[in-house]
Amino acid sequence: MVIYLHGDLGSGKTTLVRGVLRALGYHGRVKSPTYTLLEPYRAAGLDFRHFDLYRLQNREEWASAGFREEMDGHNISFIEWPERAQGRLPHADIEICFEILPKGRSVEISGCTLTGRECLEQL
Repeated sequence: MVIYLHGDLGSGKTTLVRGVLRALGYHGRVKSPTYTLLEPYRAAGLDFRHFDLYRLQNREEWASAGFREEMDGHNISFIEWPERAQGRLPHADIEICFEILPKGRSVEISGCTLTGRECLEQL
């Protein structure tokens, strides 16, 4: 499953990933992959990949970083700033858009594939 996370810096993208992992029983440190670009996790018998593509200068960097191998159909991938690798990423099953408001946040969640819509129905 591929989940795109859209939103400005500080809008809550990494906080959401942290919350999902905690809800699934992960007890380790969940940090923003801003500098490493990728952080792997395992929780509830599932393999997660948390990408932060903010620092990519162009979409070719995605391919040269070797991330394509991480999209093997066995991982659940959260991808922050997916537009930085546009055309190189698999299509999103779910897209989550965060917006910072004067008071709080707004979050819009969309199922983009049958798998994504079925997942959201379970929530």
